[in-house]
Amino acid sequence: METSAVDWSMRGRAPGLIDWRSASTVGRNVAGAGPSSDPASRELFRQEMSEAVATAEALVSEFTGLSVHGPTSRAWVMGRGDWIDANFRSLERSIEPMLVRTIAVAEKGRTSGGLRTKALGAQIGGLFGYVSRKVLGQFDPFLPPDDEGLIYFVGPNILDVETRSALDPHDFRLWLALHEVTHRVQFSEANWLRGHVLTMLDSYLQMTDLDPKRIMDSLRRVTEDVRGASHWRTIGVMYSLMTPPQREHFHKMQAMMSLIEGHATFVMNGVAEGRIETLDRMRVVLAQRRDTGGIERLFQQAIGFDHKIKQYGAGEAFVAHVVERAGMEGLNRAWRSPSNLPSADEMSEPDRWLARVL
Repeated sequence: METSAVDWSMRGRAPGLIDWRSASTVGRNVAGAGPSSDPASRELFRQEMSEAVATAEALVSEFTGLSVHGPTSRAWVMGRGDWIDANFRSLERSIEPMLVRTIAVAEKGRTSGGLRTKALGAQIGGLFGYVSRKVLGQFDPFLPPDDEGLIYFVGPNILDVETRSALDPHDFRLWLALHEVTHRVQFSEANWLRGHVLTMLDSYLQMTDLDPKRIMDSLRRVTEDVRGASHWRTIGVMYSLMTPPQREHFHKMQAMMSLIEGHATFVMNGVAEGRIETLDRMRVVLAQRRDTGGIERLFQQAIGFDHKIKQYGAGEAFVAHVVERAGMEGLNRAWRSPSNLPSADEMSEPDRWLARVL
């Protein structure tokens, strides 16, 4: 075999559909660098986040009765551009089956002109660039084995919130770590969860029209509707483009994600109660930060970003109700198997879930 024919990148066939370099360039331009800090301050930030994550792992395990199996959790403090590129790598791994099918359709000549990979990369880059300005921390369940336990923290964004709102850095960083470490504990204790999420995602993507021309037409409509911001005030563009079967599957994924996010929010606040003096102040600041208005809110609704915010409240209410009725041990049954996950209806009626699972 010729050396030139061997691909050592392990990046699959996704570059044939999306120009990730263009996506990264656009994303970084949209994101901007954010607030700057000197090298000494950044190093101190890294040390404090590392300590916060280690402390959080012990506290979360004690509070929930769930444990981390494998390497201990580790903080990776990064810039916005680093976060974008890390998420592109994760996205590429998680949607690889769909990308392979799409490329196969294109190679069969169903459409003329092929895929405009740079245009698609620019679309994705713009969306991730926007989100990179908002995210504070993230646990990525799709990391390769060598990176297991890494938790992302976007340094410029955390510094910006702390400075603008005059928050206590030690308190705020521990509070953020509690949320993200809870996600690590969830996926570690329920070792089936990562595969289940990937299976649900792939099943959903299999319902997606793989005609490249229609993919680009849909993206074009999304862009135009975001610009117009006319009738997308109560429902996201992405949701509006779904077929009925896709919507049904989407509701299942939403229920699962609401549990995951709501559980993390419940735990971070439960652990912090009585331990972090400025908890009430931080909760107010974070709520105000999420409560955007004007064009930005319309954009969030258009790309479905507002669903992420709603997940916190709906899921937290479910978790709080179940813990009150059945204790943490009762709630932990949700992590035993996929069949124990609440449905969309059960998320709004927790007693139905309790009657089924307990």
